[in-house]
Amino acid sequence: MTVSDCAERTGASGAELFARYAYPPNELGYCGPGEPAALLEAAVEGGQESLLAHLAHQFEGAWPYLELIAGCNAVADPLDRRVVEAYWVGNDLTRRVPPSILAASLDERFSHRAGTRFPPLIEAAWNGGVAQHNFHVFAVYPWIGLLRAGRSSVPLHILDQCRVRWGRVESLSGDFVTVASRELELVGSQLLLGEQRVEVVRRGVQGLGFLEELAVGDTVALHWDWVCERLSAPALRRLQAATRDNLWAVNSLSARPPAAALESA
Repeated sequence: MTVSDCAERTGASGAELFARYAYPPNELGYCGPGEPAALLEAAVEGGQESLLAHLAHQFEGAWPYLELIAGCNAVADPLDRRVVEAYWVGNDLTRRVPPSILAASLDERFSHRAGTRFPPLIEAAWNGGVAQHNFHVFAVYPWIGLLRAGRSSVPLHILDQCRVRWGRVESLSGDFVTVASRELELVGSQLLLGEQRVEVVRRGVQGLGFLEELAVGDTVALHWDWVCERLSAPALRRLQAATRDNLWAVNSLSARPPAAALESA
C-alpha cells in the first residue's frame, strides 16, 4: 500500500498541512517567521500557496528535513503533501531516507554548533532514527535547543509538547478539546511513553481553526497545545512506529544520551 492509498484525505494541500503543524510553535515564538496570524489565516482559508511556501521556508528546523525527504524520494516539491506527511507523521517516504544521508545532513547542520555533544546525534541516525519530526525532538533538540537558549537543561514537558503525539477526543467545548494521550516520561536516562493522561488542547481561536468537525472518539494528531489533524488508523500506526523508532534511537546510544540533558531539569 502506498502513501497515497492510506493517507487521510482532508482536502488540505501540502502547504496547508505543513502550516497546521508549524503554527503552534510559531504562535509561541519558538520557530519560524514572526507572522503567526498570517500563517493561521492562510492555513485555514486555503488558496494561498505562495504565501504559505514563503513562510514555510523560514522554519529553519523543519525545512531542511522536508528538502531531505523530497530529495531522497525524487519529489520535486518539499511541500508535496506526501513529503509533509512524512515529516510530521511518518510514512514510506520517511523510511527511504538512508541513515548515511540523515547523518550527513545532521553533520552539515549541527556539528559546528554542538561541538563535543555532536557524536550522539550521528549515532542516533545510525541507530534506526527516521527523518520524522520526533527525531529532531528526541535526538537534536535536547542538545541544540538548550545550546541556542544558553541553558544547561530543558524541561521534559517542552519535549513532550514539541513532539507530534496522538490522542483520543474525550469531549469538546468551543475552541477547546479534551483528549486522552500518553505523556513522555524520563526514567533514568531513558525517554519513555507513560500512561494515558487527560489534557485540554485547542482546535481554534475564536472559531478559527483547522478542523470544524470533530467527534468524541476521534483520534487526532497534537503539536504543542493544538489539534492539527484527524488521524486515520494507518496514519496513527505510522506515527506510533516513527515515535517508537526514534525513542529507540536515542535510548540505545552507547554514550550519554541527549535525554540526559533533562536530568537536572
